[in-house]
Amino acid sequence: MRPTKTVGTYLFGRGCLDNLKERVTLHAPGEDDCVVYFIDHFWRANEKMMPRLPARNKDVIQFVDTTHEPKTDQVDDLKIEVVTASEGRPIKLIVGIGGGATLDIAKAVANLLTNEGKAADYQGWDLVKNPAVKKIGIPTLSGTGAEASATCVMLNRAKNLKLGMNSIHTVYDELLLDPDLTASVPREQYFYTGMDTYIHCIESLAGSYRHAIADSYSRQSLELARQVFLSDDMQSDQAREAMMIASYLGGSAIGNSFVGVVHPFSAGLSVVFGTHHCLANCLVMNAMQEFYPEETKEFHEMLKKQKIRLPVGICSNVTDEEMEKLYASTIIHEKPLRNALGDNFKDILTPAKVAQIFRRM
Repeated sequence: MRPTKTVGTYLFGRGCLDNLKERVTLHAPGEDDCVVYFIDHFWRANEKMMPRLPARNKDVIQFVDTTHEPKTDQVDDLKIEVVTASEGRPIKLIVGIGGGATLDIAKAVANLLTNEGKAADYQGWDLVKNPAVKKIGIPTLSGTGAEASATCVMLNRAKNLKLGMNSIHTVYDELLLDPDLTASVPREQYFYTGMDTYIHCIESLAGSYRHAIADSYSRQSLELARQVFLSDDMQSDQAREAMMIASYLGGSAIGNSFVGVVHPFSAGLSVVFGTHHCLANCLVMNAMQEFYPEETKEFHEMLKKQKIRLPVGICSNVTDEEMEKLYASTIIHEKPLRNALGDNFKDILTPAKVAQIFRRM
């Protein structure tokens, strides 16, 4: 039985970003204490966000380019950059502001600041030994659950895999959950990101590795997600509040359980084609009738209700070499595949079967 951890403190409600100064001062009260802000580059020139941050001259603001999925070498470089920019002042707090990619990068750097080595050294389960630098998460997208989960997922090009730092030390210490920050999210991105929590909750509930607390979180998260994506206006004020809660609950759930078939295939798309995680999940879910028949039907209903058209044919012209990479980067995820399909998952997901599934996307 593995120890689990959830976020210690959170504030929820429209406008709660204005409490950030108070929370920062609590963790970094000293004159020489340095606070590092990792902010999605989307917010760089945003007049509604930047003036509200309590950053001081001694603090470090690091904008994160989230055009591509987070990578281990990117995290290594960012750690060096913020240590250099801090000019020897003690880094007492990390603040992550953005979607799942930015929140994961902030968590990963916080781990590396107190643990020697590189990001790739800690991809796996319970490899992070020392508590991370204190961190506050502020999600500006809802769905990945990165604000609540005990992992930060990165692409590792050298090993051709996508895997997280799975550790209780990865969990945020505090969260500011402000639904106002999701008001400007483009419609398709809002849908793709929100579906992440729907997908990892249905995977968790369908798996063999069950946990009563995780099940409770997952069921409530799914109920909220269904309310949002089967509603007439998935981006209303009320819907965005519900989606932010669903994301938090879904992220809390996955720390006590495992995903299933969808996420390993999604990881394959990210590794081989660089497809963003949430879109990749949706592309995979579109071809999951065999493994999640009722949920796939419901997913299609949500697509129709929200008038979302998924890209098609991403794997229609793959080469034999690319298909081999897709298989390798999918089948390597033994824990979730064993959770979903049992110990004989490789007998079920043969190279030919995996290729057949990818070609349906």
